[in-house]
Amino acid sequence: MPASLVRTPGPAEPTENVAQDRRSEIAPRAQPRKNNGAPPTSQALESPSEDNHRTLIDALVTSKIYQDYERAFTEATGLPVALRPVESWQLPHHGKRGESPFCAMVAGKSKACAVCLQLQDELVEAAMEAPATVACEAGLCDTAVPVKLGDKVVGFLQTGQVFRKKPTETQFKKVLGLTKEWGLEVGQKELREAYFGTRIISPKQHESVVKLLSIFAQHLSMLSNQLVVQQENSEPPVIRRAKEFINEHQTEDLTLGQVAKAVNTSTFYFCKMFKKATGINFTDYLSRVRIEKSKNLLLNPNLRVSEIAFEVGFQSLTHFNRVFKRILGQSPTDYRAKVLGI
Repeated sequence: MPASLVRTPGPAEPTENVAQDRRSEIAPRAQPRKNNGAPPTSQALESPSEDNHRTLIDALVTSKIYQDYERAFTEATGLPVALRPVESWQLPHHGKRGESPFCAMVAGKSKACAVCLQLQDELVEAAMEAPATVACEAGLCDTAVPVKLGDKVVGFLQTGQVFRKKPTETQFKKVLGLTKEWGLEVGQKELREAYFGTRIISPKQHESVVKLLSIFAQHLSMLSNQLVVQQENSEPPVIRRAKEFINEHQTEDLTLGQVAKAVNTSTFYFCKMFKKATGINFTDYLSRVRIEKSKNLLLNPNLRVSEIAFEVGFQSLTHFNRVFKRILGQSPTDYRAKVLGI
């Protein structure tokens, strides 16, 4: 199905820019691998592979903060919301509260479902860098906002199945033709009720909805980093002692050799064991622990960024800024401004 691609403007950006319609062939994709309810390991959270992104998103979806947000968002806006990994071969809003009655009908037919899945692919491609909206031939819009781990996109917050202006009889006649192509056997009266019963929001309301998603996407990005730092599986006692030692001495000029000595192992053995148990190397883990500490200190507007950098153990402000941006995808100054609303 051709779809209008819309780069969703930020608060200070100009009006939307609609690109040319595009068509693409629908190709089957590998089904997601199940983790049987097992908690994600640090290795899974750090690796950039498709399966590990899916594991991270699964962990976020089951978190209390996401479930509370999903409930509040739908109750406040009447729209569905979903958190999905980058690679996902399913309709994110099907069966959810707030699902459009028209989309619920369409999802039940395989040919129509395939068309909708193609639209989801186009939406993901458009939203890799910033929030984006696509509109299907029936006139309904879907929106996605990227969720990142550092500077890497691991998933999307999505909402949609909504009109941004009142649908017309001309549009409905077009929809009647589409449903015949899809083999959707439903009465015209029932189809009309479902189509015109779909929620309508103004462009200004839609802009506010996208802003809400963007703010929460930032929170999820921060939570992703915390999941990397916090190992959820059981771990060897030597690794647990090493983490305790790192937390106690993180502000010092700490080396791999010092930590290995503190837990009575050789540097070589400890290096291999730490990477195997956590999925990341010692230097990266230490950096992430320090960045987590700095996030709390940045909440104090009276502390200079340079003071915070040295307080958490970085030897230079330049190094601190570089590591902070690599892990959280933004500078310490930008992070502070967003959190404090400066």
